[in-house]
Formats: sequence, structure tokens, C-alpha cells
Amino acid sequence: RVLSQKRQDERDALHRIANLVANEAAQIPDLHVIQRRKITRGLSLANEVLQMDEWAYHDLFAGAIIDSETGKSLEYRDLIKMDKYRDIYEKSYANELGRLAQGIRDIPGTNTIVFIKRSDIPKDRLKDVTYGRIVVAYRPQKTEPHRSRLTVGGDRVNYPFETSAPTADLPTIKMLWNSVLSTKGAKFIVADVENFYLATPMERPEYMRLPYNQIPQEIKEKYNLEELETDGWVYVKIIRAMYGLPQAGRLANLLLAARLSKHGYYECQFTKGLWRHTWRPTTFALVVDDFGIKVTRDTDMHHLINTLKKYYNVTVDTKGDLFVGIKLEWDYKKRTLDTHIPGFVQDKMNKYQHPRPKLPQHAPAKAAPIQYGAKIQTAQADTSPQISADQIKHIQDVVGTFSWYARAVDPTMAATMSSIASRQSKGTENLEEEVRQFLDYCWTHPNAGVRFVASDMILALHSDASYLSEPDGKSRAAGHFYLNRRNDENFNIRVILTLSKVIKHVMTSASEAETAALFYNCKAAIPLRVALEEMGHSQCKTPTTTDNTTAQGLITKAMIPKAAKSYDMRFNWLKCRRAQNQFNFIWRKGKDNRADYQSKRHPVKTYIDKRHEYVIDMPLPKQ
Repeated sequence: RVLSQKRQDERDALHRIANLVANEAAQIPDLHVIQRRKITRGLSLANEVLQMDEWAYHDLFAGAIIDSETGKSLEYRDLIKMDKYRDIYEKSYANELGRLAQGIRDIPGTNTIVFIKRSDIPKDRLKDVTYGRIVVAYRPQKTEPHRSRLTVGGDRVNYPFETSAPTADLPTIKMLWNSVLSTKGAKFIVADVENFYLATPMERPEYMRLPYNQIPQEIKEKYNLEELETDGWVYVKIIRAMYGLPQAGRLANLLLAARLSKHGYYECQFTKGLWRHTWRPTTFALVVDDFGIKVTRDTDMHHLINTLKKYYNVTVDTKGDLFVGIKLEWDYKKRTLDTHIPGFVQDKMNKYQHPRPKLPQHAPAKAAPIQYGAKIQTAQADTSPQISADQIKHIQDVVGTFSWYARAVDPTMAATMSSIASRQSKGTENLEEEVRQFLDYCWTHPNAGVRFVASDMILALHSDASYLSEPDGKSRAAGHFYLNRRNDENFNIRVILTLSKVIKHVMTSASEAETAALFYNCKAAIPLRVALEEMGHSQCKTPTTTDNTTAQGLITKAMIPKAAKSYDMRFNWLKCRRAQNQFNFIWRKGKDNRADYQSKRHPVKTYIDKRHEYVIDMPLPKQ
């Protein structure tokens, strides 16, 4: 009853938005105030929305250009001081301000901002005046490759309403790609909505100020900014949503939902960012303003594209060869898809100024030393000296950069990234050495890719754990999630999700660690099963493979849990899900467990022998 009422409330809200739009009322529905909302601090929120838009492609995380000669990060204020960049990015910034305001040259404006005097700001809103930050990037696949985006300092915006906006995650996107391969006659296209955030009406205006000396001269002249300048600042009234505003994503998404609902499109109830049509066989994943669309007929493709073009400027890529920064190489005859991110690793090596290793490094991390005579191999404490704050920041930068890359196209990095991330706040010389070895590994395998093939779209997973393999007596859980064919255990479609994480609590035995790993993995599998169901692929019991007979026996009632009271919750949760016919727990030998690769550190030979089961090495892009 609760879910039914919630769905009814959501429908009512969407209908209200649709009526407002139909009546040309530039408003949004009443919002509920969140009294305890925490305001994000620093520059993080100002960049967050733009990062989600570009999905970590190239150097957008830093909001800067990486100089190919020096490897330094150059922001807008640095670029306009250099002869080779000044004219390019001053024009780019002028284009951006013109688009946001009332136009410049032949570029139409969106009336998102209005230049005003400081005295025009209401007195009760002076404390809410925020700053603007210019984010620059080079995107060769865009119509305007040298890009400047003005973002709002969201940490200074006092917006006490709901701000979250749904977006598709990587596992959902990968399952959609597999659905395209596994559906006869299906193909994948990409649509990019221009200025998605910049035209959404706002319930109330916001205010920010910009440094007068950074504004291009042609903007100063067109908008007579010399008369508006106050103490070196120009003040701006924001009347429509733009990048960096905490409410921008939600407002744009609500308006999009209202517009699409009139044409039969709806967002799936449980899988955020996944959309379908009421009767057409069209499914698409939405990541901010990027649409990854599965269609089986050209008429369905044209229906969605024409619907979007009624409200937005849309760029369509019918080849579907780039989505969320990932290069897609489709072979519809063989029903295969190769995914990779060409040039990503080389750019990062240039950024970090990390030299190519003299000898190939095939292990992302050193194998744990063997403790001869010990029944249980435990992790050794790191007693090496602490490193400086700048060195720790470098390690955190590497972790932030390659954690996304590992999730996207190179699951062989997952365990190493998780291990380094768990210790990065208290960096030591040994940890710094591990990071150097990892970067050597990146140099050796600079363009990893994942190959997907057609399947029966049955979710399957392998679960494993390594007991006492982490510092402080902790253990590691690992999971390998893939899409399977019916009655074919040996089928390996490559991974759609890799789980590798330190188990929070100290485990009392190897079987308890294996049960905890099953608990983590099955929890992660539930939303994947639901997403597949909402895509139209019915699911049987999810084959769940473990190499621990005790864990499997306790869950399947083959053993009596007399000594298992310390982990009753995990144990009973798994029994409950098995009773609901959601999982089928299977025992197989450790050598056949695909999650073993991510559960611990291995000798170099193991990494070399097993790597081809998870990734393929794609050719490097031509320079």
C-alpha cells in the first residue's frame, strides 16, 4: 500500500509539471523544505555536476587543461596568461557568457543570467551571493572542442529544498549494452542534449559575482559592464538553472520527465536513470544530458529523437561509439562489443610525470610474503615512516582517478585500488612504493578493454574471501558479476561489476569471512536483478558460486549451524533470500572461482595467466 501510494504521488507530481509546461507557466511544483540539509563545502559541489556531465573523461575532474609539454594543470586564469592559449580560451569564455546571458555575435542567449548592480540584490540575499568558477577542458569530439564552462560555487548557495537527481550507474549501463547484444535486431545510439541544465526555470533566483578582470573585452563592451562593476566584481542574477547549482540537476530532470511523459516515456520505478516507453520497445539510460538508447526499429529511434528535439538542441550519434567517456566498438554481426578508454592512461602518466618502467610490470601489487610454518597467512603491519601531506594528496589523486577507470574498463585493478584507498589517509613509504608499482602496471597495460558478447541475460556471480589478508586482522570480500547463458556454467561474458572491499568487522574464521562475502555480493546483486527485470529480462535463481563448503552448507541447510551464532544476521539473510528463490548457492573448486583474482594479492605468474579472463589489451590510439 505504501509503494502504491508513493507511485500515485509521483504520478500526480509529474502531471502537475506537465500541466504547468502546457500552460507555459515557467514554474516547478512546490518543494518540501529539508531543515537539516548539509551544505557541501569547498569547490566540490561546484565541480560535481560538471564531472557527472562529462563522466570523468580526460581531465574534467581537475577542471583544467593538462599541458602536453610540462604536464601541469592549467586553469582559465593560467591559460589567459599564455600566448598560445589566451585568444582561444578568451573566445571560449566569451561564448559561454554569451550563451548564459542574452547572446554574443551569432550565438543566441538562453537568458540564464542577467548582469546587475550590487544594489539590485535584495538585502536578505546578500549573504547568499556565491562565486563563479571557470572550468576548462579540451573535448575533440564536440563541435566546440575548446570548452569553458562557468560553474556556480554551490557551497555558498543556501537552497533548503530537495536536490538529488537520478542518474544511471555503470552496472546499469553495461547491462543495457549486453541487452542490445542479446536482443535480435537491436542497436545502440547516443543522443546528447546541449545546455541541458541551462534553460530550466527556477523557483527563486540565485546571485553570484565574477572577477571583472577575467571577463573578455567583447563581453564588457556588449553588456556595458564598466557601469556595473563594483570593487573589481560584476554581479549576476541567475534566473535559470546552470552548472554547479545544487538544485540544477533535479530541476532539469523533473522538467525532462514531465515533457517525456506526455509522449509515453517513463523512468523505471526502482532503477534510477533507466527509462522505457509504455508500448514501444525502447529503453535508454540517462546520465545527466547523455542518452544511451537501445532501439530495434528506426521508427522508434526517430520517435524519441523527434520528441527530444521539440524541447532541446540534440546531437545524435547513430553509430553509438562513445558513451559516458567510454569508447564502444560494436560488431552487430558477431554480436560483440569492445569497450575501452583510449588515451586515458597515457594522459594520466603525463599528468603525474611517471616514467615508463624499464621492465614490464604485470602485477598491480606485490604478492604477500609467505609465512612458512603458519597455518593462516596474515597481513604484516606496515611500520615504514609516514610521508608528507603532498605525497598523501598525490596518492589520493591516483586512487580517485583510477578507481573510476577500474570500474569502467579494467577490473584487474579493483583489489589494488581498494587496498590503497583503505590506507591512503595515513600514507607511508611502503604505500607510496605500492602506488609506484601500480603506475608501472598501468604503463605496461595502458589500454585495457572489456569484451561483451550476446547472452541469455541471466545474472550470475562468483563470491570469494581472503581471511586475515588485510591489516588489523581484517579480511577481504570479492565478487565477480556477469551475465550468463542458461545451463552453461563455463560461459564467461566478462564482468559487469567487480566487488572488492575490506570486510568491516573482524572475522573469527575463514567460513565466516566467506559468508560475509556472500552477504555483500548478494546484497549488491539484488538491484542488478531488479534492473534486468525492468529492462524486460526475467530472472531465474541467480547462480551464486562459492569455494567454501561450510558457507554453502550452512545456507543450504546441509550443515547444522551450532557454532555460527556470531554471524546470525548475515547467515539468516542469505537463507531468507534463498527461500525466496532469488539465489542458488553452488560450490565449486577455488581454481574455478572467478572472484579469487580480486580477493587477494597473487604471484606475478597468476596475474599473467589469469588476466585474459577479465580484460583484453586494446591497441593504443594513433598519436
